[in-house]
Amino acid sequence: MTVTRPILITGLPRSGTSWVGKMLQAGGEVVYVNEPLNPSRPPGRSPGVLNASVTHAFQYICEDNEAPWLRAFGDTTRLRYRTLAELRANRALPDLARLAKNASAFTVGRVRGRRALLDDPYAVLSAAWFARRLGAVAIVLIRDPVTWSGSWRKLGWTTYFHELLEQPLLMRDLLGEHADELRALVGSQDELAKNAALWRVTYDAIDAMRKDVESLHVVRYEDLAGDPETGFGELYGTCGLTWDASARQAVRAATQAENAPTRAMSWSLRGGLSRTAYQPMDSKAALVTYRERLTEEEIARVKELTADVRARYYAG
Repeated sequence: MTVTRPILITGLPRSGTSWVGKMLQAGGEVVYVNEPLNPSRPPGRSPGVLNASVTHAFQYICEDNEAPWLRAFGDTTRLRYRTLAELRANRALPDLARLAKNASAFTVGRVRGRRALLDDPYAVLSAAWFARRLGAVAIVLIRDPVTWSGSWRKLGWTTYFHELLEQPLLMRDLLGEHADELRALVGSQDELAKNAALWRVTYDAIDAMRKDVESLHVVRYEDLAGDPETGFGELYGTCGLTWDASARQAVRAATQAENAPTRAMSWSLRGGLSRTAYQPMDSKAALVTYRERLTEEEIARVKELTADVRARYYAG
């Protein structure tokens, strides 16, 4: 494996991308790039990091619209920070602090020969393009729809299907057969049905992608959380990273019960995922928190609404 290849960690938001990205960063061989395709600032809307205009959540990139993205992500994956572009767009004091941090990380990483690691759930529907056209090792995280729905319930998140429906190339290539279903859910107050639909159409598309793209790998969140050392050891190998004692210790320290925080972090959808969702946690305990958030009837409903796609990834 060519060691200069970028790494993409993606999957729907709340599938563990930030956690996995930070665990891979622990080995010291990558520069962590946080959600360049996030349509909210921060962490998105940063032309120093990605000098292109993001128009939708879950921006779809393919060969037919790739020209600006090839240029922009070419800079990002080569760790070339565009300082002037950033200054033209963002000049407030917090923006300047982020500029200094990101520019420094890019420069040091480039000089030391580190690889770009993009943690970006908003790239999930473009994962095949990253693998084919940027040569990325694309890791797509999947989390059981029940636990994933429980996480979205806790945060009060919702799904806006117009973000998908307003992208003609996305509908043409990946989601066209689901168009009527998605239109029917626009404006719906049935959050469980909307979330289940988003999970199902996304991982239906990923299932098709992984059959055609050799360097696209689907990894189950539950496998990593249930046995972090084994799971991350294998993932380091898939990404061409060095799994040594230091990386192993970092993973162990970040996933054991005694290191879990006593108070959860707070989030704002208005401001986007402006900070990494990762924090030390009891990774095994995280697998059963959905029972505090969903009733038995809701659990059964999520399983029913996602059954056809869920069966391709999970047994039982």
